[in-house]
This record gives sequence, C-alpha cells and structure tokens, in this order.
Amino acid sequence: MTASATPPVIPAAPQPPVTVRVFLQRFSSTPRGARLARHLALHQLHSWGVPHGTETSETAAVLVAELAANAVTHGLVPGRDFELRLALEPGKLIVDVSDPRGECRPPRPGGKEGAGPGAERRGEEGGVEEGGRGLVLVEALADRWSVLDRVPVGKTVRAELDLPPR
Repeated sequence: MTASATPPVIPAAPQPPVTVRVFLQRFSSTPRGARLARHLALHQLHSWGVPHGTETSETAAVLVAELAANAVTHGLVPGRDFELRLALEPGKLIVDVSDPRGECRPPRPGGKEGAGPGAERRGEEGGVEEGGRGLVLVEALADRWSVLDRVPVGKTVRAELDLPPR
C-alpha cells in the first residue's frame, strides 16, 4: 500500500485589504445645490480619514466646486438634478459629476482643437466671452479627467486624484 503524495501547501502572499468607499448624492441644479455638494464632499472625505485643510481635501473641494458649477450652468435641464459621486479607492480619489445634458459636452482633456478650456469665444453681441476657466482648473489640479456618456441620458465629468501613500 502506497501513500498518496500531496503537494506542499504554499501560503499565499498577504494581500492588503481593499476597501472602496462610495458617496452618491443628487443635488438641485442651482448655485445652492453646487455649494451643498462641495460642503458635503468635504464632510464625507473627512469622515473617510481625509482631514479638512489637507492638500487632498482642498484640491477635491475645488474639483467638486468647479464640476458642480459647470453642471448647474451648462448641464441644466429644468426639473432635473445633477449627481455627485465620490469613490475613495486604494491610491486614488474619483470625483464624478453627472448632469442630464449629454449634447452639451466640454472640450476633451488636453484638447487644443476648437474652443478649448480658457479659449475666447464671440458672443451674440459680438463681444468676447470667457469660458472654460473651471476646466482649466480641473486640468491643472486633477491627475486625470475625462468625459463619459451617462446611460440613459446625459454625461459624467470624471476627475481623478492620486493619493499620497499613508
């Protein structure tokens, strides 16, 4: 009688725990809704261990403020809200702001064609309009940003921040 040979058990390398925290909230498409989105985002980040006043918190506050202001200004459909989603993943923070106006899209990130961020445009009266300055801030502060389609209707502007190691 022979004993069956069992292969030796090799312990798996320890894996760090992965916790993804998500905050999702809809706000009225008004300046007050945009302000509230910024305040609640800061509160949520603080509860996740990103203290008020840190570089990450301040950068996230500007990103939320600019994206929410754009959603209220350019993505407004009467009676429809905009949505803020924060996701704290290992190594990065994702800020998504969605609105119902899919046909009104900002210029592509880093795009130089057409009327990009900060470009001057001629208004109806023939004067020069300023536009896209908020997206210049987003481009400067976010490590990555993009515009995504939102199903069934609308768009999502996403900004990502790489987080410093803890």
